[in-house]
Amino acid sequence: MRTALEAERIAEALVFASAQPVSEGFIRDRLPIGSDVRAIMLRLKDDYAMRGVNLVQVDDAWAFRTAADLSFVIRRDEDEVKKLSRAALEVLAIIGYHQPVTRAEIEDIRGVQTSKGTLDVLMEAGWVRFRGRRRTPGRPVTLGTTKDFLDHFGLEELRDLPGLEELKGAGLLSGRIPANFNIPSPLMSDELTEDEDPITQLDLEELGLLAPGGASDD
Repeated sequence: MRTALEAERIAEALVFASAQPVSEGFIRDRLPIGSDVRAIMLRLKDDYAMRGVNLVQVDDAWAFRTAADLSFVIRRDEDEVKKLSRAALEVLAIIGYHQPVTRAEIEDIRGVQTSKGTLDVLMEAGWVRFRGRRRTPGRPVTLGTTKDFLDHFGLEELRDLPGLEELKGAGLLSGRIPANFNIPSPLMSDELTEDEDPITQLDLEELGLLAPGGASDD
């Protein structure tokens, strides 16, 4: 019993001390050998379910976050993320549901060009990332969402993105959408797909993320 309690206290402290979601692998490496990390985290999640802060799962990581019904109490204007434009929201939604997706594919879905500034805003927010390069002529960059995206929008995983009926209920879809309209099931893994290559240092230099020779622009 003491070992189980100790493991819970260690896991709780590790998550509490971190501003970012803590992976189960990181927690496992610091718990007594043989500890069932998932069971420990689920017990802690239940313990915090009715408190002012909740223990929430973000993909394969865990974080303490203010209970959703109390967030308005401590929210400050300076901490608010800049309100996204309609274009940015559309692009973010397309990336979320269609990832891995290229800029050309986003434009094909939207029917209009996507400005670099729109993608820059999403990347600066930490919600969108470069995944890889498509194995097609021109090797276009593929885009996907991040754990920060899941964390900010309170999603445990991409399968928690709202479905068709939820989007209709929220008034985010027109009532006159085509009868055969459907929302794709989002990719459930960060692993590269068969038609993606990993991004290399040369790719990063080409994309302007690294200065020539590998030195960061920072």
